[in-house]
Amino acid sequence: MKEQMSLEFLNSYTAASEAFYFSPGRVNLIGEHIDYNGGMVLPVAINLGTYALVRPRTDTKVRLKSLNFESLGVLSFDLNSIQYDATLDWANYPMGVLYTLQSKGYQTTFGFDLLFYGDLPNGAGLSSSASIEVLMATIANDYYELGLSGVEIAKLCQLSENQFNGVNCGIMDQFSIAMGKKDHAIMLNCDTLDYTYVPATLGDYRIVIINTNKKRGLVDSEYNQRRTECETAFGLLKSNYKKRPITSLCDMTPKEFIEVSEVLEASSVYKRAIHAIQENFRTKSSKAELTDGNLLAFGEWMYSSHESLKNSFEVSCYELDTVVELSRKERGVIGARMTGAGFGGCAIALVHKDHIADYETNISKQYKALTGIDASFYVARISGGTARVE
Repeated sequence: MKEQMSLEFLNSYTAASEAFYFSPGRVNLIGEHIDYNGGMVLPVAINLGTYALVRPRTDTKVRLKSLNFESLGVLSFDLNSIQYDATLDWANYPMGVLYTLQSKGYQTTFGFDLLFYGDLPNGAGLSSSASIEVLMATIANDYYELGLSGVEIAKLCQLSENQFNGVNCGIMDQFSIAMGKKDHAIMLNCDTLDYTYVPATLGDYRIVIINTNKKRGLVDSEYNQRRTECETAFGLLKSNYKKRPITSLCDMTPKEFIEVSEVLEASSVYKRAIHAIQENFRTKSSKAELTDGNLLAFGEWMYSSHESLKNSFEVSCYELDTVVELSRKERGVIGARMTGAGFGGCAIALVHKDHIADYETNISKQYKALTGIDASFYVARISGGTARVE
């Protein structure tokens, strides 16, 4: 990869690159749609992501090219006059990071020539935008000698996407990409940013990502509705549970919820609440199973999570459900679930390495027959976070 990119860098900028970087994508193993309810998430960085070759410049110009968008050619902007520009397309993500650094008072005294290539499927929910953002922030941190920690980089990149690109994302993607650790998941509270690394040695099993290639629709409107329903549930539960103060929806245990759940009259509000509270319990239980190396039990929590996302939170779709149900019947599969916002995008499965080829063949054939869509498959390993590659 580096050799091919180096040749393209030389052709594009008539000079050799100086440094090579890699920024992972991420997969959330479990803990879906509870980050905004005070719950825990359990993401991992993966060995699919974004590569960049870098050369510093002596002026304030930044030139960027992506091998994923070759038709756009070399794009450019000046550090002294950064503003969002729709014509710059994907380049607004790294540009936004540099703008956000400036807004925080950091000195960006020289520009760069940059060449990017990503092997993450765009729009599949594996955080390609966050991968690029953290990559740009890490490059800037190194070259400008800013001394930013991984947590500070994650927060800066989330702010950039929120304010410069106008995407109201949470911090899980940027955090897991900046702070990823090989063969470990991250147990993260997205509100407090308290986190611990959880051993995730999968042995003979691999994370297989299945892109349903179903374009994700209704995500924004349904996401806003789910948040509103969760806020309604929390307000009612907080007002009516008298044994102790409740700080968030996921602060309640399943047992406590049962004691007071009759105050939730609307069926949709009840279902959203029970998903959030039980999913948080599942995530905490999954941490224990991963730590103990009990992958079979972890896989069962994955199936349980999907059923809740399908039936209680109602953010799955026929294509995702089909992948998970087909996976249940395949030899060598111990767990599967949708991952990400839902309504399309990707599912993940834990598959024994000796059965991956058969798994992909069988799922491809059956999924196409049932949906008319070709699925895409990616075998991922748990990676470290964004860094320069020597």
